[in-house]
Amino acid sequence: MSQHTEKLQESQDVIVSAIAQSMVIYGVTPSVGRIYGVLYFSEEPMTLDEIKDQVAMSKASVSNGIRELMETEMVTKVWKKGERKDHFIAEKDFLKNFLNFFVKMIRLERSLISKAIDQTEPTIEEISKNPDSEDAKRIANRDLESIGEAKEYLDWIMRLANTLESREIFNCVPKEK
Repeated sequence: MSQHTEKLQESQDVIVSAIAQSMVIYGVTPSVGRIYGVLYFSEEPMTLDEIKDQVAMSKASVSNGIRELMETEMVTKVWKKGERKDHFIAEKDFLKNFLNFFVKMIRLERSLISKAIDQTEPTIEEISKNPDSEDAKRIANRDLESIGEAKEYLDWIMRLANTLESREIFNCVPKEK
C-alpha cells in the first residue's frame, strides 16, 4: 500500500468514526454507524462477510445492522451478476437519509401516542361525565385538555412528516448547491 493510499484510508477511518458518532444522536448505535460508513466509502457493493471484516463485528451483528439501515433506506440490497451472496450499497445522499429517518421516527411517535390516546380517552371522558368525586372530575378535565393539545401536536408533526416526505420543505428551507 502506498503512503498516499494509507493516508487516504486513515482519512476515511476518521470520517467513518465521525459518521458513527453522529448517528448516535439519532438513536443509532455506533456499530451500525460504522457499517454505514464503511459502505459509504466502498467503491463496490459489499457482502456481509466483507463488511464484517471491515468493522470487526460478528456476522449476526452486521446482519442486524444492515437490516436496521435498510429499514431507513440508508442501505440497499443489490444483485451482483455471477454472485449468490447478497451485496449492499449505501445511500450517499445525507439529506435523503435525514428526511427518510425523520419521517419514519415522526410516524412512529405519532403511532405510539395515538394508540395510547385511543386506549385511554374513552375512560377519561366517562370519568369526566360521571365522576365519583370533584377531584376525579378536575383531573379528568385537565387530562382531556392535555389530550387535546397532544392531538394538535400529532396533527402538526404529521403535516411536518408529509412536508418532509413530499420534499415541499425545500420551498421553506431551500437546499443550497
